[in-house]
Amino acid sequence: MPVEFRLLGGVEVLLDGRHIEIGHARQRCVLAALLVEAGRCIPIDQLLDRVWADCSPRRGRETLYSYLSRLRRSLAATDGARIARRAGGYTIEVDPSTVDLHRFQDWVTQARTAADAATAQELLEKAVRLWRGEAFAGLDTPWLNAQRERLEQQRHTAESDLVDLYLRSGRHTELVATLSAHAALRPLDERLAAQLILALYRSGRQAEALQHYQRIRQCLAEELGTDPGAPLHTLYQQILASDPAITAPDSAPSMTGDHAVPVPRQLPSPPVRFTGRATELARLSGALDQSAGPGTDTAVFTIGGCGGVGKTWLALHWAYQNIDRFPDGQLFVNMRGFDPVEPPVSPFTVLTGFLEALGVPPEHMPADAGAQVGLYRSLMAGRRMLIVLDNVRNTSQADPLLPGSHTCTVVLTSRRQLVGMAANHGAIPTDLDVLDQVESRRLLVRRLGAERLDAEPEAVTDLLAYCGGMPLALAILTARATHAPQLSLAVLTAELEDVTARLDMLHSGDPSASVRTVFATSFQALTAEVAEVLSLMALTPGPDIGLEAAAALSALPVAQIRGLLRRLEESFLIHQHAAGRWRMHDLVRLHAAERAQRDLPVSGREAALRRLVGFYLHSAYNGERRLAPHRTPIEPTPPACGRQRILVLDQDSVWRWFTEEYACLLAAQHLAAERGWYDVVWQMAWSLDTFHFRRGTLHDQFAAWTAGLDAARRLDDPAVQMTAHRILGHACSRMDRSDEALEHFHQALTFAKNIGDLDAQAFIHQGLAVLWARQEEYRKALEHATHALRHYEALDDPLKTADAFNDVGWYAAQDGRFDEARAHCEAALTIFRHHRHHDGEANTLDSLGYVACRTGRHGEALNYYHQALTLIRTIGNAHDEAGILEHLGDVHAALGDERQAITTWSQAQQCYRTQRRHQDAERLGRRLSGGA
Repeated sequence: MPVEFRLLGGVEVLLDGRHIEIGHARQRCVLAALLVEAGRCIPIDQLLDRVWADCSPRRGRETLYSYLSRLRRSLAATDGARIARRAGGYTIEVDPSTVDLHRFQDWVTQARTAADAATAQELLEKAVRLWRGEAFAGLDTPWLNAQRERLEQQRHTAESDLVDLYLRSGRHTELVATLSAHAALRPLDERLAAQLILALYRSGRQAEALQHYQRIRQCLAEELGTDPGAPLHTLYQQILASDPAITAPDSAPSMTGDHAVPVPRQLPSPPVRFTGRATELARLSGALDQSAGPGTDTAVFTIGGCGGVGKTWLALHWAYQNIDRFPDGQLFVNMRGFDPVEPPVSPFTVLTGFLEALGVPPEHMPADAGAQVGLYRSLMAGRRMLIVLDNVRNTSQADPLLPGSHTCTVVLTSRRQLVGMAANHGAIPTDLDVLDQVESRRLLVRRLGAERLDAEPEAVTDLLAYCGGMPLALAILTARATHAPQLSLAVLTAELEDVTARLDMLHSGDPSASVRTVFATSFQALTAEVAEVLSLMALTPGPDIGLEAAAALSALPVAQIRGLLRRLEESFLIHQHAAGRWRMHDLVRLHAAERAQRDLPVSGREAALRRLVGFYLHSAYNGERRLAPHRTPIEPTPPACGRQRILVLDQDSVWRWFTEEYACLLAAQHLAAERGWYDVVWQMAWSLDTFHFRRGTLHDQFAAWTAGLDAARRLDDPAVQMTAHRILGHACSRMDRSDEALEHFHQALTFAKNIGDLDAQAFIHQGLAVLWARQEEYRKALEHATHALRHYEALDDPLKTADAFNDVGWYAAQDGRFDEARAHCEAALTIFRHHRHHDGEANTLDSLGYVACRTGRHGEALNYYHQALTLIRTIGNAHDEAGILEHLGDVHAALGDERQAITTWSQAQQCYRTQRRHQDAERLGRRLSGGA
């Protein structure tokens, strides 16, 4: 099938006119790197550099091979397109004419050697029409960026050559609008300026031509410290002298026919030094390409996003990039859907203005609104026009302004998702998020210069963090920095450091350029109920919130809160970054928190936070009981606000819930500590214990119980202090902080003896056994393990007795007493299996595997370890998985299977590293490298 490769825009492959899937961005980079030099063999190292530069993955070649293999499969159905391996590299074998980049370059070359102007013009027009946006849109590597700049210069040169041909044929009047738009985007381009000045002069607009010359002369002086070059200066002198050599040709073919038809040019000036949004620009242009043609509907695009995210800037930049596609004019109106001062504009008021712009005199203006709509659509029929409706409040405000002609294009911007536009008119949505770090920094560079940023890297990092990628915030700060060049950026960032005053600093003096005002107008468009939910969400701890938590916070049913969250999503004040989880931008949160402090009573705010923290605590407690049903329970603090929403978790959902809510659970504990809710603080630490242990997040467990110990001291509760010291001892032991661990265990043992808690004493002895074993003091470890076993036998607790049996067996094995070890471990295994205690069963199988390995029964050892590994992975116990993997590797090594041993040890080492168990990782690393 015929294939077409597109690089002059987004990287695309069309097979028989249909797009085929070519993978993610990095894979498209590989294809682009091959196509730029189609037919030439590119060495592998050079290809790696083009795709990754200095950021090549650790297994860069393997990754590259996999991308090439996938691309081969994607191109398998094409005729004459094949990725081939050559000596030392790869090439793509294609006909260069199937690649738009090569067609563009060929046509431009042919145009420059054409025998006549008509042929040259036809070739250049074809070449320019190939461009759908910036080359390689959406891809960002140093090599592609350099190629993009080179191609962009070729494009500008081709466009300028074509304009020269148009001017020679007398098309000066029609060129003025397009040249004006391009000149606004490239204010230092002298050739473009000369073309515009000549077009203005030939159109009888001599004063404007001279004004533009003065404008570029001043711009060159300020930006570059130079005067206009000889060609531009000569043209200026010729205009002053009315030189006949620059008068228009006698015959000037018309591009619009014989009748004078008004061509409205209502677009505001393009945004200065626009940065980023390459993906969105390419999407808009690509969608316009696909929607053009007879039989199609009006191309309608919506650009949505929260206030200050750059919707209008994107719409205008795209409009000026594509202005030559709308030769019959552009209409623009600010619908004031969210204006801080003026009410939304009536669509029929706008319609009257549009009709006047289209040449309808006042005396012929229909009085009836329906007749105005009909006349408007009749006048727009067949015209290639752009209509930009900025700041639309809702679909009904925009409906009467849709032209109805497939030749027209409509772009709407709004702080709401205009779902009705998509449903009724097939509108294609483009929702804007904030700029990423790369785009944000690029914006700063373009506005402040790289030297100023390089001089203060720490201040730039802080500034980017405070603005959070919000274009309006970045624009306000760069404007302040530009007008005060004597101030360091550190001064600006210091002013932003105070969270309570940050929004005050993001104000330009103009209400339309104030972050607080922009958010305030979005708030005003909300119902009271929706606004209250947003205000409460701004007070919550944690980076986001789930549906059930939001229901607890607001004291509303799940179905109702889901609808309110959807309203906030539609207004772009929150976004659902994962299924059932919502977050808001930091600056939106600041403003919403201000509103909460101002509009909601203290009692209401406190009650909401109590409900939320209670939800997290009681749900986490239920989850802990599900993960560790045999653990001695505690009694969580009863809800402070009456009926408490609690999530009941089943075995399948509990681990996922802890993972999703983890950051919020830690933040809730921190909030409880700040508020003095000390019962909640230590109970939250307790409720996270099994999750922390199995996940291997020992440092988080240590932090949680450090807060828990402080809370217990403030409550003057010796039992809780004992528990905190005991668990901190275990955490410190696993983190290789032996001295701290010993101190915590001794304090815990003192508390346990004072309150007569035999069960706790046994548990602490087990912890001390682990601690001494880690220091290879196995006799001391066995002594403490035996103490624990005697206590548990006296308490008649079968599971804890089984745990102690396994401990005694393990430490006996470490001391070389294998028969004694096997007997104790088999006794433990019998009890654990009887009670279906999978954690204990897995640990005991690990012990028996070790005994079997050390006594030469390697087949039996492999069986024990594989059973243990299956159980551990089933329950998600990452901490113990690492040790079992290490022991399994020992068996493979004993059997002489070095390859399998190294593979298994490497897996164990990665687990240790992930859990930040550095001593274990380094010890295993020495074994892997052949050390001791």
